[in-house]
Amino acid sequence: MSRTDIEAVEEVNTAFYEAMEQGDFDALSALWLEDEISCVHPGWPVLSGRGEVLRSYALIMSHTDYIQFFLTDTKVAVIGDTALVTCTENILSGGPAEDGGELGPLVGQLVVATNVFRRTSEGWRLWSHHGSPVLTESDEDDEDDSS
Repeated sequence: MSRTDIEAVEEVNTAFYEAMEQGDFDALSALWLEDEISCVHPGWPVLSGRGEVLRSYALIMSHTDYIQFFLTDTKVAVIGDTALVTCTENILSGGPAEDGGELGPLVGQLVVATNVFRRTSEGWRLWSHHGSPVLTESDEDDEDDSS
């Protein structure tokens, strides 16, 4: 494992989140492998195959007017032709306002993510993305209140 592999994986991981922020579906699509891929968005079932995974991103992008990712706790491991990235996605997002005017209220969310990459002749490509929501204290309090 060389430092350059880690840097290359960090670059493609960053490009993945930048494509989401910019709503650039073509750039996002180019970062995924052509074959067996999988994705789990927070609260969604497992999506398998390129068509199903990319459709989910098209849907998310079409319903999100603004999204920004602040990645923290990022760790990269490379073994052979496989790389594993774990990170915390600190997400700020907003959808359309009710009256169709300006951006609706911004919502913050914490998601822990695992991104698996595979080395190809074109560089590192996403093999799997798995995002899981992080419960905040207020989420836990709400659950306690309802029982």
